[in-house]
Amino acid sequence: MGWNLLFWLAICFPSNIALLASTFYQVLILSDLESDYINPFDAASRINYFVLPEFVGQGALCALCLFTGHWFMFLLTVPVTCYHLRLYVKREHLIDVTEVFRVLNAEKKYRIAKLALYLTVLIVTIFRILAAGRVILYSSKFEELDIRLNPIGF
Repeated sequence: MGWNLLFWLAICFPSNIALLASTFYQVLILSDLESDYINPFDAASRINYFVLPEFVGQGALCALCLFTGHWFMFLLTVPVTCYHLRLYVKREHLIDVTEVFRVLNAEKKYRIAKLALYLTVLIVTIFRILAAGRVILYSSKFEELDIRLNPIGF
């Protein structure tokens, strides 16, 4: 049961925080571009720097949830992973500097939707951490109770 807590606490929680922070940063850059606080080249280069690591992190998190048998988390993350894969295969994953203003609203809405999904995944992860910790806490209390009642161990 300790492996489940380790999975949620040491692997899923930091990766969810990283994905959430990356997407939030991209939304901020797009908002700055919309308000004309940053030029299109800087905005595109800053966003494109985070695109591939985000795609790899999302894919790794989805695959890890599949291989460890956490089906609800897998089903929650698989649509975004498939969409990322489609964008990468069609080579539409990077923002073009010359067309950034044309696709600004669509990119901003897409990243806000991803932000909402990553926030949902983070909340589910926090609940899973609490549930795994509670199971470990209760099982250790029952083991102590069993040792006190039957000191020989039979």
